[in-house]
Amino acid sequence: MRKIIKLSLLSFILFVSSCSKGDDIIIEPNINDDINYFIWKGMNAFYFWQSEVPNLANNRFSNLNELYNHFKDYSSPENSFNSLIYQKGVSDRFSWIVDDYVALENSFRGINQSTGMEFGLIRYSNNNKNVFGYVRYVIPNTDAALKGIMRGMIFNTIDGNQITDSNYTNLLFSDASSLNIGFADYNNGNPISNGSTTNLTKQQVFENPVAITKVINEGSKKVGYLLYNQFSSSYDGQLNAAFNSFKTQGVNDLIIDLRYNGGGSVKTATYLGSMITGQFNGELYSKEVWNDKVQAAVSPDRFLNYFTDKINITDQNGNIVLQETVNSLNFSKVYFIISGSTASASELVINSLRAYIDVKIVGTTTVGKQVGSITLYDSDNLFRDGENLNSEHSYAMQPIVLQISNKDDLNESGGFIPGITLPGVKLAEDYGNLGVLGERSDPLLVRTLNFITTGSKGNFKNETQKYSEIYNSKLATPAGNNMYSDYRR
Repeated sequence: MRKIIKLSLLSFILFVSSCSKGDDIIIEPNINDDINYFIWKGMNAFYFWQSEVPNLANNRFSNLNELYNHFKDYSSPENSFNSLIYQKGVSDRFSWIVDDYVALENSFRGINQSTGMEFGLIRYSNNNKNVFGYVRYVIPNTDAALKGIMRGMIFNTIDGNQITDSNYTNLLFSDASSLNIGFADYNNGNPISNGSTTNLTKQQVFENPVAITKVINEGSKKVGYLLYNQFSSSYDGQLNAAFNSFKTQGVNDLIIDLRYNGGGSVKTATYLGSMITGQFNGELYSKEVWNDKVQAAVSPDRFLNYFTDKINITDQNGNIVLQETVNSLNFSKVYFIISGSTASASELVINSLRAYIDVKIVGTTTVGKQVGSITLYDSDNLFRDGENLNSEHSYAMQPIVLQISNKDDLNESGGFIPGITLPGVKLAEDYGNLGVLGERSDPLLVRTLNFITTGSKGNFKNETQKYSEIYNSKLATPAGNNMYSDYRR
């Protein structure tokens, strides 16, 4: 995977503290000491809330011995990392550390260990402990697809065990190579096992996030529909091709379905906004705010993202991977389908476009993740291609390093709320009647089409609005609902 960010004045940032590996070492460091030093160094340099965390102060440790001894109180690198998080779960809800950066890199490219069954988890309506899963969609050419798993299926047991809010992680997201899925009938949110089971095997799955592209004839209108599930730069060419198809077929309205899109690349989010519009080429798309140390070391223009008419993707060595003209629709209105799983780069597109065009939303409140991260590695410069990349471990960090807003300095930390934050229709998924994605049987799609043709928000509701997901399969991937910056030197 290409490196996420490199800053031209990096040396200014990395060695501001009085503590460096050049200091005299009395304690012979072990691998955990090395990891703890890497964690502290990276967080001290880039963490958005660095100035708010006393243990990240430049003068916190006078030498490495002090640093090593401090972190010996923590039983794992994960605990060391979490000890440096600012108001965990409140101010910072999204920083994390991984013990396998190759898996993280693959996940950014849409490559994960998976059965191919993407799902959400919901508590039973009559029980505060039991949980059921519903199949959101199935990735083509995976074990789940080959074994007939379909959107809308309900399951409530794994390997014969009832799923609960305390065991779903162990049952569904362990290192086990296969899962025996026990299916059930919905029964108004209190599923009853129907005796059907399927054994699904995990494999390395390559998911194209440009999942469905089609044109729907709705009266006199030609409506483009795109189901887009991740902002992965590896598929920018396919995304651009989808918009070329819309242009060729002469669509005059557009629906972007982001209900299962947890985010990804800031650059790809800028490309998508440029494809939807085109009339704002060169104008400001979004603004980033980093910590004071980074902002003092880097040209202010580095924090500004602009509408563009060119796609330019390079690898970590600067070699051109993709270079082509953006296929722009020049639209002044767009409709987004959203949910409680819509996050980060998805919200960035909505937020940036609303400053320029008419944006309408259908679904439920989004996550409210207006922050982004970079990947930090244990090397001299904290990046993948830095000198002395530590080969003794595979830890990497994904700390929050920036907040992002639109040209008017606005974002929505509470998420986008249909009919309140933006014009739209509040409508949740009906777990007992999901329909087929991209077809009129999908209640959210048909409601959006009605919104387009009539302009009416209507009063239609469903009872599932009172039930919220507790987790979903995408959150269990290394990339999670991440938004990452991808600037170059």
